[in-house]
Amino acid sequence: MLLCLDIGNTQIHGGVFDGDALRLQFRKSTQPLGSSDELGIFFVSVLRENGVDPRSVDRVALCSVVPAALHSLRGASRKYFRSEPFVLQAGVKTGLKVRYRNPLEVGADRIAGAIAAARRQPGRNLIVVDCGTATTFDVVTAGGDYLGGVILPGVGVSAETLASRTAKLPRVEIARPESVLGRSTVESIQSGLYHGHSGAIRHLVAELTREVFGGQRPHVVGTGGFARMFEEERLFDEVVPELVLEGLRQAEMLNSEGAPRA
Repeated sequence: MLLCLDIGNTQIHGGVFDGDALRLQFRKSTQPLGSSDELGIFFVSVLRENGVDPRSVDRVALCSVVPAALHSLRGASRKYFRSEPFVLQAGVKTGLKVRYRNPLEVGADRIAGAIAAARRQPGRNLIVVDCGTATTFDVVTAGGDYLGGVILPGVGVSAETLASRTAKLPRVEIARPESVLGRSTVESIQSGLYHGHSGAIRHLVAELTREVFGGQRPHVVGTGGFARMFEEERLFDEVVPELVLEGLRQAEMLNSEGAPRA
């Protein structure tokens, strides 16, 4: 079995694949990250609690936007799963042609999502919208060219910034409000977060469609922790919360011994 780990700024999103089947998913706060032993014990425990024998995991794949986390994660993989982890980073095979001006700048999670989307929708123009700590937009052509995208603060970051940088605005639950018009401070903040972000996604998808694809609408894939919240807005053609994990699995397979070259 393959343990996949997507290490984000806010959360670690993990999953275990048995062949093509995703057996389980879990999430853990990135901070405090913990030592390699603390991470290893957590991973072993969460697998056992979900009915997966940790000894059946013989491969680990990960991507990280937190460079400091790699040392502890490598140690946990070696000690608890007897595996040298595959790390999705510059220089590995992805099946994509990365056209970013500096490919080293592209977050590994963004590449993983693009890999999975291209495999799910072969031969189609794509926009992948990942609603996490940041909300990222990644553009992939039908021919497999990764062109780049857009980055803006995520819903959670926006909420936290409002609360921490203002004297009287409170922290609020991030949720879809019943109406656009807020009749209290909490409702007003919730409306701004939800509808402001929804409007930003709709506008940026439209502008990317016009600028990159000449107005021909691409297939839009939503992923990330906040993507489900926007389902009623019909911003996405499909929502795939496990998209990055799928991309990690595919990249690990592509880079395994004997795998066909991209």
